[in-house]
Amino acid sequence: MSMENSIVVLATRNSGKVRELEEIMAAVRSDLKVKGLDSYPGLADIQETGSTFEENALIKAKAVAWHTGHIAVADDSGLVVPALGNEPGVYSARYAGKKASDLENNHKLLKRMSHLSGDSRQARFVCVLCACTPREEILMVQGEWPGIILDEPRGQGGFGYDPLFFDPQVGLSAAEMESGQKNSRSHRGRALQSLMHQWEEFMTGINKQGA
Repeated sequence: MSMENSIVVLATRNSGKVRELEEIMAAVRSDLKVKGLDSYPGLADIQETGSTFEENALIKAKAVAWHTGHIAVADDSGLVVPALGNEPGVYSARYAGKKASDLENNHKLLKRMSHLSGDSRQARFVCVLCACTPREEILMVQGEWPGIILDEPRGQGGFGYDPLFFDPQVGLSAAEMESGQKNSRSHRGRALQSLMHQWEEFMTGINKQGA
């Protein structure tokens, strides 16, 4: 792998996402140098105008690859609650408003689900990861994490909807899990494992085209 290809820029300034992705990627490929957008100032906020996780991930990955000149990996992820018509979906980070806090988003979700019980509280986290080179070669994968929305928050860790998302297989909320346990089960962890599984083939194709 060339030096240029050993640098991967994550298309986010969210320190929680950078920490999670870097931890998982380093465990799989120690030669990858993972950086966040804070290492590349000057890129304006990317408008997520897509109506699906796939569209938004591609928009972000293309913009960051073009700006940095390196392979970019963008994730678009969110919580999907079928009983709410798949809300909050692509609006998960801004469910309660454009600059809503995690607490505000969680409060709105609990309010919207106050009349729901049993199987109606089923949900899943979805993560779409898109890798894009400056020449716009694309690799896109998806991971899902099924669970249940709790009646009230549990745990002090994680971010986003983690305190409300309960994994019945391990009997913990996402916010109660240690990082290693969460990474092994999470939608982001599963998507990234899939990305890494296909990484060598993707890089081989890139190097052949660039030869």
